[in-house]
Amino acid sequence: MDKLQTKLKLRKESLSKTANKRLSRSAIVGSIIATIIVSTPLLYSLHESVPTVKVWNTFLFTYESGAWEEAQFAMWVYTSKIIPLILLIIWFFTCKHWWYHAILVPIIMFAFQAVITWNAEAGKIDEGTFVVLLPILVVIVPSIYLIRAKMFNKINTSDKSLEELEAEFMIKPKGVWGRIKQYF
Repeated sequence: MDKLQTKLKLRKESLSKTANKRLSRSAIVGSIIATIIVSTPLLYSLHESVPTVKVWNTFLFTYESGAWEEAQFAMWVYTSKIIPLILLIIWFFTCKHWWYHAILVPIIMFAFQAVITWNAEAGKIDEGTFVVLLPILVVIVPSIYLIRAKMFNKINTSDKSLEELEAEFMIKPKGVWGRIKQYF
């Protein structure tokens, strides 16, 4: 009997340590994500510290604004594309709803706009975004509609709640890397 109690005690301690590791890792990742989200207003206002000159020299690099006329204006444009992109990516990887694939559309739009602003002339920002988004919309919108239709069909034929059906349709890869691997 003592061996069985000792074995059970060791198993409980092992499970407790594993749960503490998961909780610790979850707390660290959550703290990093929360820090990024909370710091976005500061990151967005960093463009105000950039001088209003065409060529911006720092001890790390030299930035030439080109068609943007002023480095401060260029940094404002970049931050207005990159900050929402970061927030949308965080939302995509932390969303637990069945419709989270819909977040891919604005992610791709802001990523495309960020790349275009890096290479574009000042007057041609945000042009052609719909042409790039159209193939993505053609895949994502019907997929989301089919999942929704399947879900509501099951609601009408079963006794499950909406939350239980949502959990059934949810893809649950382990960790951020698992979510990334799911798409490739």
